[in-house]
Amino acid sequence: MWKHIAANALTLGVVVIACIAGIVQIGKTRWASPGPLAEATFFEVPRGATMRQVSERLEAEGIVSSGSIFRIGTNYAERGDGLKFGTYEIPAGASMPEVLEIVTAGGQSVFPYSVTYVIRQQGPEVRVRERVPGQPEVIEIATYDAGEERPEEFEALLERGVPITWRVSVAPGLTSWEVIEGLKSVDILGGDEVPVPPEGTLAPDTYEVARGSEVGDLVGRMREAQERILADAWANRAPGIPIETPEEALILASIVEKETAVPDERRRVAAVFANRLDTGMRLQTDPTVIYGITRGEGPLGRAITVRDLRGQTPYNTYVVDGLPPTPIANPGAEAIRAALDPEETDYLFFVADGTGGHAFAETLAEHNANVAEWRAIEAARGATEGN
Repeated sequence: MWKHIAANALTLGVVVIACIAGIVQIGKTRWASPGPLAEATFFEVPRGATMRQVSERLEAEGIVSSGSIFRIGTNYAERGDGLKFGTYEIPAGASMPEVLEIVTAGGQSVFPYSVTYVIRQQGPEVRVRERVPGQPEVIEIATYDAGEERPEEFEALLERGVPITWRVSVAPGLTSWEVIEGLKSVDILGGDEVPVPPEGTLAPDTYEVARGSEVGDLVGRMREAQERILADAWANRAPGIPIETPEEALILASIVEKETAVPDERRRVAAVFANRLDTGMRLQTDPTVIYGITRGEGPLGRAITVRDLRGQTPYNTYVVDGLPPTPIANPGAEAIRAALDPEETDYLFFVADGTGGHAFAETLAEHNANVAEWRAIEAARGATEGN
């Protein structure tokens, strides 16, 4: 009898173990398999949320097939206390390990709506956009000049209280005065008025900001970023260039930034100026003439005259040798790298070619031919516009 009972108990134990093993295997399969989410979505981890609360919401929103399995797997991976609050994009079919990585790795929040204040030469502009999860394209909700009344669509978003990513984007080639003036139109920033920083010390880029944060903090981030960019470019500079200090590199980079908006030309334009410095030629670049007149406080507003080219300012590279005393704008990272790693070429001249780029030449005769061609293009355009 006892043998019979023992045999039955043994059989039952084996069945129980087999069942447990089966359950574990099913759990492991569901843990590692693609999830049920049919389309990418945004998911918010609130500040202070527990893993149980998050796992239950993940299941309720159809992101994972089982909140319990997700929680068990999270504990097994020893990441149960690793939640990072924020809003994240979950791709379609994400497995539980992938979801866990997203909600515990942290990083910048990804909100469906963004508002970007663009500081640019034409004047500050505000762009309100919506992003559909899983899609690279964004939907334009509103675009308007800063200082104008907010469009109704934008006001509706604010009234709904939806999460919004706030950004400030600074275009390359602006002067420090223009940047500070542009930031005055960013009505989500607070704090005291900021003095104009030294020319060239602000890194053009797009910065995420918190609504209500201080403009001085943002300017500080721009200056720190430019310092890092310049230090990195200086450490990796090409040998033999006629630039002796990081400050000189920033000056040349600002000239390159103002002379061309074509990415592929930056190193070639930098080479022209490096070659001129090497041979003792004056740089003879119009943006320095303009800066000597305006000191960066807005556009010149007219064409350069012969009198301007002969003007006695420390920035006029038609009359002074070498580099001007300071940068003439805030150059972007690529312009800084170009100034410190110019192309290997013998070009000494360049002029506009009518396509938005420039025609380069090694000799004055070649340059004069390019200038004549450019003037013919200008004349033809003038005749067309006059008809």
